[in-house]
Amino acid sequence: MPNKAPTIVREIMSRDCYRVTGKTSVSTLAEGLSRHRLPGVPVVDDHDHLIGFISEQDVMGKVLESAYLNDQPPLVSDLMRHEVLSVAPTKSITDLAQEMLGNKPKVYPVVEQGRLVGIVTRRDVLNAILRMRHP
Repeated sequence: MPNKAPTIVREIMSRDCYRVTGKTSVSTLAEGLSRHRLPGVPVVDDHDHLIGFISEQDVMGKVLESAYLNDQPPLVSDLMRHEVLSVAPTKSITDLAQEMLGNKPKVYPVVEQGRLVGIVTRRDVLNAILRMRHP
């Protein structure tokens, strides 16, 4: 029997995802973004509650500035966005795909009862839609 195409976010999300806290240095974050090949990551508190989001775009200028001035880079809490678009693990993939159209984030934190349980990317959603069309 062929694999059933995924229909909800829980079926395609990355559970063991890279995340940072507000106390993380921007330099450490930049290295992590590069290593994990992500355009942005969720910011969590000590209990994995989602408190923000930070992207490559948010940090690029600060990393360049601190390298040029040879000073200590700021912390994630200084630059993160507090308003975060997140998604529930039970959300329909097709509904999320509709939301991702246009100039929306490339990475969505997946949140259940306020806690980060994973991330889902545009690529994850696109691959799932392709599997729906050609199971």
